[in-house]
Formats: sequence, structure tokens, C-alpha cells
Amino acid sequence: MLTSRFNPNNTFFDFAKVFDNYPHINEENSISAFMPKVNTIEDETAYHIMIDLPGVKKDDINIDLNENILTVYGSREYKQETKKEDYYKLESSFGKFQRAFSLPENIDSDNITASNDNGVLEIIVPKKQQVENKKKIEIK
Repeated sequence: MLTSRFNPNNTFFDFAKVFDNYPHINEENSISAFMPKVNTIEDETAYHIMIDLPGVKKDDINIDLNENILTVYGSREYKQETKKEDYYKLESSFGKFQRAFSLPENIDSDNITASNDNGVLEIIVPKKQQVENKKKIEIK
């Protein structure tokens, strides 16, 4: 038996647990409980998008670009061999996820790269090289 310190507010927390399984993660067309965290950085040459995807395999991640909307989607699968009743606490989220990013017009879409290292997906969206369209016109 696990011991814990008495907290009179636990009654309210126990009531809140009723909603923990709503909507059910395994149901088709349900709202996903898994929403990965995102960090974005812009430097002089590119936009960097870092998405926390711990436990998500490379083959379970998809990246699409359509009309300057970059969409990252996939799923984080729940390990079925462990029964839910065996957990003392289950805080990890599982299910399908999708994040979309509106990109500016100055991107080089042919050279976008992505890498997955230690559970962090990094997408590098290079900027197009600025062409100097300025020209000095001599007056005659």
C-alpha cells in the first residue's frame, strides 16, 4: 500500500479524475489527448521548428507542406501489454496529434529538412536568398 500525506482537497481531485478518460483515447474520431509542445526560432537564414515527440517513432511522423502551411501529424501509440489498472499514476498522453504552421512567403520549400534526435523533431525551413533588385539609374 502506498502512503500519502492527508490533503483535504483530495476529494475534489478524486472527482476531477472522473473526467480523465473523457474522451477515450482509443475511440476513433476522438479528440486527441496528445498535443506535443513546440518551440519556434527565426534566425537570419531559416525558421526552426522543434517539436517534443518523446516515444514517437520516425515512421509514425508525417510532414506535409501545402500552400505555405506546414503540417506535422502522426500518433503516439499506447503500449497495450500493461494494464491501466497496474499504473499508480499515468500522466503520459497517447493518441493522434496534428500541429500546423503558417509559413511566410520567403521560404525555400525545396530545401526543408527534418531530423528526429532524442525525441525532438527539428524542422529547418530555409529562407530564400534576398536578391537585390535595387539598381541605380543614371540621369543623362
